[in-house]
Amino acid sequence: MSQRLSILTLTIANLLIPLAILIFATGFFPYKPFIAGRASYGDGKDGKNDNKYGTAPFDKVVFMVVDALRSDFVYSNHSGFTFTQSLIRSGAAMPFTAHATSPTITMPRVKAMTTGSIPSFLDVILNFAESDTTSSLANQDTWLSQLKDKPEGKLVMYGDDTWLKLFPSVFARADGTSSFFVSDFTEVDNNVTRHVPLEMRQSDWNGMIIHYLGLDHIGHKAGPRSPHMIPKQAEMDDIVKQIYQAIETEKHLQSTLLVVCGDHGMNEAGNHGGSAEGETSPALVFLSPKFRTISGGSESPLVVPESSFEYYTTVEQSDIAPTLAGLLGFPIPLNNLGVFIPELLAFWDDDVKLHLMQQNARQILDIVRGTFPGLPFDGTTDGNGCASLNSDGETLDCLWSWATKSLDPPGYGDGAEALRAYTEFSKRAQNVMSSTASNYDVGRLHIGIVLAGLATVACHTTASTALSESRSSGLWTSSVIILYGAMMFASSYVEEEQHFWYWASSGWLAWLFLKQHSTLPMGGFWKAWLSVPLLAILRVIRVWNQTGQKHAGEPDIAKTLLPAHNSILWLLVLATYLDVVQRLSRRALPWTSRRVSFAASLALGLTALSFKVDFTKADAPELLDGLHLFFFLRPMKEASLIAQARALFIGIMALLLLSIFPVINKRASQAGKVEDIAQPPVDAGMLTDEVSALRPLHDLFTLFLMTQSRATNIPLFLLFEIQCNILDLVELSGVEMTLTSHLFQYASFFAFGGSNAISSIDLSNAYNGVAGYNVVAVGILTFCGNWAGPLWWTSATALLLSKRRNQGRRRRWFEHVSVLTAFVSSGVLSVMLACMALRTHLFIWTVFSPKYLYSMAWSMGQHLCINIGLGSLLYWVETS
Repeated sequence: MSQRLSILTLTIANLLIPLAILIFATGFFPYKPFIAGRASYGDGKDGKNDNKYGTAPFDKVVFMVVDALRSDFVYSNHSGFTFTQSLIRSGAAMPFTAHATSPTITMPRVKAMTTGSIPSFLDVILNFAESDTTSSLANQDTWLSQLKDKPEGKLVMYGDDTWLKLFPSVFARADGTSSFFVSDFTEVDNNVTRHVPLEMRQSDWNGMIIHYLGLDHIGHKAGPRSPHMIPKQAEMDDIVKQIYQAIETEKHLQSTLLVVCGDHGMNEAGNHGGSAEGETSPALVFLSPKFRTISGGSESPLVVPESSFEYYTTVEQSDIAPTLAGLLGFPIPLNNLGVFIPELLAFWDDDVKLHLMQQNARQILDIVRGTFPGLPFDGTTDGNGCASLNSDGETLDCLWSWATKSLDPPGYGDGAEALRAYTEFSKRAQNVMSSTASNYDVGRLHIGIVLAGLATVACHTTASTALSESRSSGLWTSSVIILYGAMMFASSYVEEEQHFWYWASSGWLAWLFLKQHSTLPMGGFWKAWLSVPLLAILRVIRVWNQTGQKHAGEPDIAKTLLPAHNSILWLLVLATYLDVVQRLSRRALPWTSRRVSFAASLALGLTALSFKVDFTKADAPELLDGLHLFFFLRPMKEASLIAQARALFIGIMALLLLSIFPVINKRASQAGKVEDIAQPPVDAGMLTDEVSALRPLHDLFTLFLMTQSRATNIPLFLLFEIQCNILDLVELSGVEMTLTSHLFQYASFFAFGGSNAISSIDLSNAYNGVAGYNVVAVGILTFCGNWAGPLWWTSATALLLSKRRNQGRRRRWFEHVSVLTAFVSSGVLSVMLACMALRTHLFIWTVFSPKYLYSMAWSMGQHLCINIGLGSLLYWVETS
């Protein structure tokens, strides 16, 4: 294949990858259809009027959402909610654990609580698009729209602006705050609380939503064991007390219901989005003095087995919608799959209890009929032996017949039997409909797979020449591709993917040792043993952060050893910064004296270290307990974190420009205007530190990535630098270097604490230098913070490849990109095939869908933008 044809083929392959990914995604993550319109009261099919509630016990509701309010934060003996616990003991509060299905992030959970339905997994993406409006619930039936449609209905909202995005033009008064500015967990809540006293005195609303973000931000910053957590819980408890006392004392609030709940929980790392028990177990409390008439109180705080989050009765989060409909006297939203919480039926007599559950069941039946159109659901089926039926549809049809016949005196029993039958049908329908496969667009899935297959064939064609030149490296590359593809079809391996890359990297390094041990002459025998320290460092990196599902939360270096010995942590951090500074001082500003270069590098390093110390003081102050190592940085701490971060970024950019442009200009002048750029007169591998453009760029890029990393992960960059220096001494072919880079990119991603769960996304450094939400800036900073390891190895690989002298620079980089594209296209194809084949699998939304989102990030972000885009730029800077 000619060079031009190879380049064209590789270009087409890399264009097909994002096209295939996006087309497949539109078929895999479609919007779920919903029943349009509003529910209304009318004559029921049993001849009874749907509005048979008697008198609803409440006419107003204060819906208080505390973001990431895990159940133990309210109910355990380590809780700051002491006033709420006293109300639970007195019977004025009814406590529950509300099960939140994955994905456990704010937007889909708010949708579940307000519509009673099961949100689409596409909301994961929309949740991070702050300016997105396509997820609006303006045209869907919710308990907010039902409440507003009541006579003199008026709603107010303060807090997370997700509500404003979901419910545009619904609130008469509102003040929204950004849910992604995780550096702030004080002012973001004060902006909500300041509205509470005024609204408690107002009588013109019948629904008030307040959504607090501070507790969630503390979790993202420092985890559930942060010293800020209990004071924040006590602060939220004080808001509960303030509202509850207003309900007791204000006449216009005497029939007001207070609901306190979490939209989701959090895991032991303080994150959420996955399906771990801590993430899916938020608290749910109904509070009012009226509950004392139906409840004698419950024990509080409650002791449960360690690592369990099931306190009191567990209900579904979607159960909130029909329960509020009954308690406040409005129709149940049309798309609801929730079931009225049985404990709260005690407000009514038996006849009304039955009618409430009957109306709830009939509303769910409308959705069931749409899913199983071939079944009658007319009550004519035999209502016996429902448990023995094979299909879900037949079982539901049988249960519905049992429920309808139970009202007939000659039938199956009295009112208690009918109540049990309708409840059983509703709960079974809820389970079936919640697990029913999405309405996939199979045609788009097939198109995406075909395009990914074409990309795979195309890039393997271009990479075949390079792979065939080295049988051993070609065999290893093919083995990694095949094994990785097979692994995508097993949910357990997807959850624990980090082990594949750790073992693949270890095996590859061991193979390099054996290969070089047998091929190198006696004089170069020592180079074979360089694989041993590489293996040793890799072993340390493997236990830096325990990730995945099986071992998450187990002791590791970053979260166990270093916090317990913070002096060791900061000595390692200081050593890492000093290493960058000393390298930078030898390579930056080549047109000035060494003294000037050292001063500029030292000033920038101190600025970076000062910011990281200050940031850690706000983020995880326990890491600085008892330390006085940084007294010399105090004069720099007068500026805010935002100002420090901006000054650091400006300094990095200024030093970058002043370091590389003079080198490039000098090379251009030396080469001459007529010199063929493809044949530079000076081999790039002969360049020294003083005339290298990429080396200072790499060091400055390292400093930026350290800024975007948690303090406990910064020493990893020192280990990476040692590995890079060792690789520089090992004689590797281009394909061997590419395979090493690919393995180390993935291994470093997991070493930093990454995984295939949405909950592992780290937002702690997403706002460095950003005063407000900017989707582009925050998106870039978030990606850099979570992919810091792979980004570093992209830069290091460009540096290492630019020093190889054994082939032309264009061919060298072309083979590197073609082999990387073969990895990526094959991986994307495997993930697509797994999602297609397992789309009805139990774990499709908790394991395979998040994996597909990560594949999108790896292929479009890391591969196309970084490995090809940034990597090519860095390689050109060094070899031009």
